[in-house]
Amino acid sequence: MPKQLEITELGNSVLRDETKEVENILDEKIQSLIDDMIHTVGIVNGVGIAAPQVSESLQIFIMCSNPNPRYPDAPEMEIEAIINPKIISASDEKEFDWEGCLSIPKIRGLVPRHTSIEVGYTDRFGKKHTTTFEGFPARIFQHEFDHLNGIVFLDRMESPQHLITENEYIKLMDKIAEENEIE
Repeated sequence: MPKQLEITELGNSVLRDETKEVENILDEKIQSLIDDMIHTVGIVNGVGIAAPQVSESLQIFIMCSNPNPRYPDAPEMEIEAIINPKIISASDEKEFDWEGCLSIPKIRGLVPRHTSIEVGYTDRFGKKHTTTFEGFPARIFQHEFDHLNGIVFLDRMESPQHLITENEYIKLMDKIAEENEIE
């Protein structure tokens, strides 16, 4: 039975460490960690979670984009465990958008990310994949990939002026939705 894991918050050194490759993906402990991470990210309304965010310095993250209270416009995608990932190539085009992080609660930041990336990774069954992510899934991948390299979204922001509290973010999104309805 999967259990909810405690989310590691900014200030804990594990969030700044580089992670280790997973050698035996089919190991029972690794499979249990993946199950627990999937369970945890669902409970906390995330669209992704990386192993360092649950105090494990391993190259594993979960992508699970689905509309939820924190990301009501998130596209639906299958839950995927991403293990030992690599970014093969990235588009020149970047887009600024608001990001939050389970390890940095109640704050959002305007972060530039590549709009399209080609990636390689291994899934939880040991199968290797090469694929392209675009838009929001590309943003999730880059955000979680950064966690594996000791980087948080605050490090990617161009200005501290691009920070906003979660409450102000909700007000801003409501205002934008209202303006779009008027048009």
